[in-house]
Amino acid sequence: MNWVIIIVGALLTVVGGVWTLQGIGVLPGSVMSGVTFWAIVGPFVAAVGLGLLGWAIARQRRSRS
Repeated sequence: MNWVIIIVGALLTVVGGVWTLQGIGVLPGSVMSGVTFWAIVGPFVAAVGLGLLGWAIARQRRSRS
């Protein structure tokens, strides 16, 4: 179960980063490029992903002790 949370957290972090870069126009070539909505939503998605990663890793370390 913990690995699933780690994978989901990593995917959300990467997707949020890509959305942010597309929203601010760094990654062109998409309908999402240059759209402010994605520049706002992307960091929130990435933050949720990082939170899940941190929680799953801390949970895994506690279970090993």
